[in-house]
Amino acid sequence: MSADAAPLLAGSSAPPAQVHDVALLDLDGVVYVGPEAVPGVPEALHEARRVGMRLGFVTNNAARTPEQVAAHLSELGVPAEADDVITSSQAAATVVADLLGAGARVLPVGGPGVSAALDAAGLVVVGRAEDRPAAVVQGYGREVGWADLAEAVVAIRNGARHVATNADATIPSPRGPLPGNGAMVGVVADVTGQAPLVTGKPDPAMHAECLRRTDARRPLVVGDRLDTDIEGARRAGAASLLVLTGVTDAAVLLAAAPDRRPDLLAEDCTGLLRAHPSVVPDGPSWRCGTWTAHPGEGEDVLVLETGQGAPTGDDGLDGLRALCAAHWARHPADAAAPRIVAAGAPAEAALHRWGLPAAGPDRGRRA
Repeated sequence: MSADAAPLLAGSSAPPAQVHDVALLDLDGVVYVGPEAVPGVPEALHEARRVGMRLGFVTNNAARTPEQVAAHLSELGVPAEADDVITSSQAAATVVADLLGAGARVLPVGGPGVSAALDAAGLVVVGRAEDRPAAVVQGYGREVGWADLAEAVVAIRNGARHVATNADATIPSPRGPLPGNGAMVGVVADVTGQAPLVTGKPDPAMHAECLRRTDARRPLVVGDRLDTDIEGARRAGAASLLVLTGVTDAAVLLAAAPDRRPDLLAEDCTGLLRAHPSVVPDGPSWRCGTWTAHPGEGEDVLVLETGQGAPTGDDGLDGLRALCAAHWARHPADAAAPRIVAAGAPAEAALHRWGLPAAGPDRGRRA
């Protein structure tokens, strides 16, 4: 498997933890959701480390400092040091320091991680638009309110450069997706009429910094978002593993744009510890394990079916892999998710498990 291989087709004949020297892990929706670890993930990461994989943590969440992030990870059973963590606040601070020089005045909007990163980069943190900041750096913070956004608007209208740590519209939570930094950034941009400079993922700077720190030779980006983690991996020239514990579901994955299609797919980080089957063409069909997806009757209709039994190691996603390969082969550019016909009860149950609706019976024959 390589970053240049067609998405999902090559798979990985050995567990990724044995193939890749470093995993660059997103946090929200991958290692934890809200304050709690994703079930089984601390144990999976411990085992990945045991077999020789090193871990780096790359997060678009700008609210906390690397020290706070590392402490939280350690509390959840994933031992980490501050140097293992790259935040979007750090990336933004580096970009602003390069653009404006050390000592430039900057107004932070967000959690304490934003101010701490700016200070560490040699920038002067100010609290009001009247302090004439040269830039506003906006990152996620639970306490960000109207007054903070208003101060940012005034500063930007007075000539400050608007820099966003990320443009994630949502963040995962146990209650479902909640407004992320991108939602707040959009408010400021709408009022000022100025598009911000976005420095977090998918910009490759964050992954590049983690690669430099870890001296990775065969990195694997592990994330739950197509628009940041997977696209960011592609732009950084790294292989990617999408997990389904965060904001991306099967329907979103099927409709992924070409630069957002992952190399590997797993339910969660236990996917680091098992081999991933390849997806192979079989005439007009695509086959993964015992599962097959083939064109049905009508435009953008796919039929999903499976043979008897299941191969050893089947993680329950082989049918989804086959569907993705079949749909993406027909749509090398952007496309909506297909209509899927379930050929038999096992296929119907699989679609239900993945949250995909089943279309009506297909009367076509396999070509």
